[in-house]
Amino acid sequence: MNHKVLFVEDDAELASLIQTFLARHGFDVQIVTRGDEAAAAVEREQPDLLLLDILLPGKDGLTLCRELRPTFHPPIVMLTSLDSDINQIMGLELGANDYILKTTPPAVLAARLNAQLRQYANRQPGIVAAPPSGQQITLGSLHIDARSRDVKLNGERIVLSTTDFDLLWHLASNAGEIQERDTLLQLMRGLSYDGFDRSIDIAISRLRRKLGDNPTAPVRIKTIRNKGYLLSPYGW
Repeated sequence: MNHKVLFVEDDAELASLIQTFLARHGFDVQIVTRGDEAAAAVEREQPDLLLLDILLPGKDGLTLCRELRPTFHPPIVMLTSLDSDINQIMGLELGANDYILKTTPPAVLAARLNAQLRQYANRQPGIVAAPPSGQQITLGSLHIDARSRDVKLNGERIVLSTTDFDLLWHLASNAGEIQERDTLLQLMRGLSYDGFDRSIDIAISRLRRKLGDNPTAPVRIKTIRNKGYLLSPYGW
């Protein structure tokens, strides 16, 4: 069965070329040309992967990624001509799984999309078992409910993607204990840490920001040099 991809791209010629190429490699690509029509298309098509340009009419791809990520769990891949570190960092911090330039050879694009789909299919949420229904964790003013997958801090709801919730739950379930990078990377992506992958750092940075932690001197989610991260049971 072909993988269904929703491709949000306003360049009709490029979209058609990529659609034709990917169709020969096991992808069923549906095209949407406006950013403000993407959410409705996601709801309608239920794609296995969302491929987003950044510069779009109606609504840009970064905004789309931020808005869709909390409820859309399959891979989101940015495909763009914007070759800058800041755009790549922004895309990944907003929840994109990969950031690919339009100059990338089509065969490499197909391989990277397949890699994301494999990781999603093989992803096992948690090196530990998934949170049992009804289980809750409370640390001071931080409250995490596994049944509803809600997170509240000082009574205010914090919106997290599925991956970020699983990461926070794992850290909170082991509050006060160092969690190694390799464990956290497997939790998020089913891969081993190779010393170069930045996805953990980006996810931790995203969690810190949403949980009101100090990015330069964090006290809630601490970096343990050369080891990993530790969620403090205090300071909430």
